Amino acid sequence: MARLKFYCDAERCIECNGCITACKNENNVPWGVNRRRVVTIKDGEKGERSLSVACMHCSDAPCAAVCPVDCFYTTDDGLVLHDKDICIGCGYCFYACPFGAPQFPEDGAFASRGKMDKCTFCAGGPEPDGSSEEYRKYGRNRLAEGKLPLCAEMCATKALLAGDANVLADIYRKRVINRAASSLRRGVDLQRTNLGGLPDASS
Repeated sequence: MARLKFYCDAERCIECNGCITACKNENNVPWGVNRRRVVTIKDGEKGERSLSVACMHCSDAPCAAVCPVDCFYTTDDGLVLHDKDICIGCGYCFYACPFGAPQFPEDGAFASRGKMDKCTFCAGGPEPDGSSEEYRKYGRNRLAEGKLPLCAEMCATKALLAGDANVLADIYRKRVINRAASSLRRGVDLQRTNLGGLPDASS
């Protein structure tokens, strides 16, 4: 089975927040909860970058490790999902997750805030695929329909990608190589300019 992962390319993300809107609309996400958010590093400074962040579906998920009722489970595709019928809203996963993925849907004291909510990679939950109960609790199960998460499909610059980890790694590798080659070409062109436009030795 493929291991499904997200990849966000900081060189391409333009902080349009289209991924956030797509997720909220597709999954009927509760008010006040963002399963995905865009984080900007060095805002307004040289080297500013933006990243679209959600549950990273970790191989050794800290949220699952600290859950006292074992409501988290990992699918054959490597997705970390949770069962809201088991969740007691204690918030341990909220503090354990380095990405801030699990969130309380309501204000108030811990258990009164309701069941935790987080990104499902548009894979629904433990209920039957495509059922109204599954949609009510977890949103649309696009994976059961043979589709990828809408946040990635709606990304205008293809900064956010979702799918097989091996395929994403190949895409990332090619992008890095292309950027290195482009940077090298720019460096050669700049050097020629500084030398008065001397022709290439091969010409």
